[in-house]
Amino acid sequence: MTDTASGPPTPPPAVETIGLTKRYGEKVAVDNLNLRIAKGEVFGLLGPNGAGKTTTILMLLGLSEPSAGEARVDGLDPTRDAIEVKRRVGYLPDSVGFYENMSARQNLEYTADLNRIARSVRTASISDTLAAVGLSDAADRMVGGYSRGMKQRLGVADALLKSPSIMMLDEPTVNIDPEGVNELLALVRSLADDRDVTVLLSSHLLHQVQAVCDRIGIFVAGRLVANGSIDELARALDDRIVIEVGVEGSGTELRSILASMPGITSVTSADDGNFLVAADADIRTELAAAIFAAGLQLQTLARRSAELDAIYGRYFDTAAAADEKSEAS
Repeated sequence: MTDTASGPPTPPPAVETIGLTKRYGEKVAVDNLNLRIAKGEVFGLLGPNGAGKTTTILMLLGLSEPSAGEARVDGLDPTRDAIEVKRRVGYLPDSVGFYENMSARQNLEYTADLNRIARSVRTASISDTLAAVGLSDAADRMVGGYSRGMKQRLGVADALLKSPSIMMLDEPTVNIDPEGVNELLALVRSLADDRDVTVLLSSHLLHQVQAVCDRIGIFVAGRLVANGSIDELARALDDRIVIEVGVEGSGTELRSILASMPGITSVTSADDGNFLVAADADIRTELAAAIFAAGLQLQTLARRSAELDAIYGRYFDTAAAADEKSEAS
């Protein structure tokens, strides 16, 4: 029952799994996955190769049947409603296949035929979609001459042609040059920001996930060991907050202020002359007041964001240690 007094009801998630599990004989590829992805969100499924990310996506698309549990994609059961799920979801696999002796426009014409897009609208739709992924100038070139990055963007165009509400991208930036990666990541972000498309991005590349995703799920050995924003994941592992602080002139007096303040657990010097302060709580207001009271000119006072590689490494180590303990017992 919805509590109307607490505000409007929460919309249903774009993707939801409950106890989703996939076994291949004795091997458990996906283990009791519970996940909710909100509509319009960019969610990163982050884990090493072989963690079960692709298997999860295939179950969400109805291309592989789960051994246990259930999933809902745009409110549909992928096992029972696989055809309708495919109509609503755009899928970009890690390796995209196109007819290389055809142009990008001709390849999308073929896709339009497969999706029964009316001829009265397809020409404009294909042109608009190619423009959205930055391939208008190369639309009539043979795809065989495309770089991998261009082919991946064409893959996004191919998936967008049917106006999906959800996009699932499996390792989309593998083997792409840095410029191509930046272009593709900007395109992924624009899908949510400009088109309100929900994006599930599977990757083992930490900083690319961090650059575009609203939330991140860390996937290790078939299990989702954590999910949330970068700050939420950091807080779950460590209650300390890191603040960068600097003043005009010498830092000697600032160091004395920091040494006398309660709640600070450590102070280290940064390369630019500022200090990195680890504290049990966000004490920026108290820090600013103490600095002004001492007559110092505040230059820098900012909370440092956690680095995803450190967070990922700690979650991975924690999960691995738990597995070793379980096997030993």
